[in-house]
Amino acid sequence: MTLDSRKLFLPMLLVALVSALSGCDNDTQEQAEEQQSSLVSFNGDIFGTFYQVSIADPMDTGRQEEIEQGILDEMHQVDESMSTWRDDSELSALNQAPIGEWQSISEEFMTVLEVSQEVHDLSDGAFDVTVGDLVNLWSFGPDAQPEQVPDEAVLEQRLATVGMDAVELDSDDSRVRRLRDVYVDLSGVAKGFATDEVAAWLDRQGIENYLVNIGGEVKVKGHRNGDSGLWRIGVEVPRDTLEPQAEHVIGLEDVSIATSGDYRHYFEQDGKRYSHTIDPRTGRPITHHLASISVVHPSNAYADAWATALTVLGEDAGMDVAIREDIPVMMLVRAGDGWESRVSPAFVERFGQNMVDSLGLKVVSAD
Repeated sequence: MTLDSRKLFLPMLLVALVSALSGCDNDTQEQAEEQQSSLVSFNGDIFGTFYQVSIADPMDTGRQEEIEQGILDEMHQVDESMSTWRDDSELSALNQAPIGEWQSISEEFMTVLEVSQEVHDLSDGAFDVTVGDLVNLWSFGPDAQPEQVPDEAVLEQRLATVGMDAVELDSDDSRVRRLRDVYVDLSGVAKGFATDEVAAWLDRQGIENYLVNIGGEVKVKGHRNGDSGLWRIGVEVPRDTLEPQAEHVIGLEDVSIATSGDYRHYFEQDGKRYSHTIDPRTGRPITHHLASISVVHPSNAYADAWATALTVLGEDAGMDVAIREDIPVMMLVRAGDGWESRVSPAFVERFGQNMVDSLGLKVVSAD
């Protein structure tokens, strides 16, 4: 799991996906500017990161103001429920409640916990929302210590409490309780859930063509020109020192995509680099060669959680699980001074062999 101390609660990925609505393809500059001008865009800061919502449906100024306020309301509701930075959030109430005491929670909070439980089970424990104390210990959470390697005895003590079996869900009565003193951290799923919530709200307003991008978690519907043209996103080159630069541009329609990467948030001590992504099974930062992974899924909450889980698993075990669970993924794996782009069979099925060939992607098959 990952959490950066400068973020409010949802910093799983640092713009490893950037919108490329126009101009990341072969359009001329004039065509790109014309397409861009036809979009209504809302931008700002939320959850300690950015949000961008682009809509291709025509609307007047009054309608734009109404839509913008609705988008903000949806995001703030998620923050009020699932932020570790707010003392009055549902999540903080759960973390502060006496052990064994049931807490009544909202339907939305229960949904996120159920997604978390499912991805935990299917990923063999690589995704675990009870890892919050370890995230803090490694200097990446809201209660973070100075950036340093933690004491081994303290690390082992906190690791011993981690585990999804410490969180009991009662879906019928919409309540939850902690069975051990674990610190629940939803940073690996809540940003994706917020993306879903904004998209669902736009659906209820009758919006037919939109792109929702919250800190790099993206969900699209329809087309970028209203009746034609795919929404396009660019997958960032995994380099530490360069400004964000799109390596692969992918056209999307009626789907969501989330990315997790370890190449921008880390600290160094005694010449060794420590990633912000903590493996909940070992209590330590990941050390493999997977720089980033992009996961395609109808639900961005699931895509977000799976991106975290597969990042923890690494390039080999992560791809094995993606193939087993039939998940479309793209991995950027460090190889010498560069990287190799790998995709799962489900990714090929989703986007087509022609696109995979045009981007020079390597398809990994099941053994």
